[in-house]
Amino acid sequence: MSEPFDVIEAGSKGSKGRRRRLGAALLLVPAVVVVIGLLATRGSGPAEPKASPTPAPTASRVTTPNVVNPEARRDGDDEIIDVVFPDGTQAEVRYPRQLGLAAMGVRPMLGGWLDGEMTQYRQLIAPYEGQAEVSRGGQALRDLTGNVTLWPRQPGGGSGQVLLFAFGDWRLALYDRSQGLTFEQRMTWARNLTGKVTDDGFLVLSARKPLRLAEPGESGWNREPAGPQLWFGPPDGPTVVLVPTPVCRANPRPPSVLIEARGRFTYLCRDGLSIGASGPGDWVTQAIEGIRVRLK
Repeated sequence: MSEPFDVIEAGSKGSKGRRRRLGAALLLVPAVVVVIGLLATRGSGPAEPKASPTPAPTASRVTTPNVVNPEARRDGDDEIIDVVFPDGTQAEVRYPRQLGLAAMGVRPMLGGWLDGEMTQYRQLIAPYEGQAEVSRGGQALRDLTGNVTLWPRQPGGGSGQVLLFAFGDWRLALYDRSQGLTFEQRMTWARNLTGKVTDDGFLVLSARKPLRLAEPGESGWNREPAGPQLWFGPPDGPTVVLVPTPVCRANPRPPSVLIEARGRFTYLCRDGLSIGASGPGDWVTQAIEGIRVRLK
């Protein structure tokens, strides 16, 4: 069996610049002036027409960063958006217009196991900034498959190396633990996790054995919800989390994205769905009281 961390050094190729000699500077000045004039003339031309304002999107789509911005419909003081959880569950979300959930962007999260063992539980998270958030300007350690790459561990914290999956425009990260998966286990994840992008831009995941994805209501480490989730907003701003929860329990443990958020947060379960919000106090209260979700 391979070592838990299969690291390959990644090098970079340098390029040699070309040197030019300067001579007879005084004699060349007129020629330089002529050349500059020609270049300026070549670069100039009819002014490009100003781009017209980008129209509002008519359909949901994946944008930069690594989120989808659903199309919002107005209904009085409310907005309504249609969303798809990473297990394929569809829902309609109604909220006070001033919350602006559609503009915040939404990304998926889903947990999974190898061979059903809790020690092999891992989370699949869409980094808000996509690949740039994982690469940090560096290079991948290796390609595992045509759409999966292995990246060095993130600076700070105790997490291990990162598997980055590419599904269409989406980038989905598996942040390994410090004592991480073996090479064979990483290959099992890479070969057996599949993703499909819906027509409105959401990512839906599926898996083949021995990989199993968490279902609504299941828990991972420390009773943290492992089932399909949607996260609205950037990590350093107001956040809303939606988690289908068939059976509501007293004092549910919130997802890590809320625990790690700045400021206060609230997390509760009602009518088969857990909802959490973090941010300024008044904003959190408005989100918890005003957001209504209808699972289809």
